[in-house]
Amino acid sequence: MNQNSSQQRANVPEARAALDNMKFEIARELGINLGPGYNGNLTSRENGYVGGYMVKRLIEQAEKQMAGH
Repeated sequence: MNQNSSQQRANVPEARAALDNMKFEIARELGINLGPGYNGNLTSRENGYVGGYMVKRLIEQAEKQMAGH
């Protein structure tokens, strides 16, 4: 198995839709025109912002869950 194919699969397949929704929501909040499918028109920086904010939000959610909120 090559590295790219392993990175494309979610560890929990049921979470794929939720992660995609989060990605598009964050892109809208950041003013980045992210569409479904290939987004070769976006810069690495724009894609990095979206991914970075996704990680930030997931960490915040996990912290709240661990704190019992």
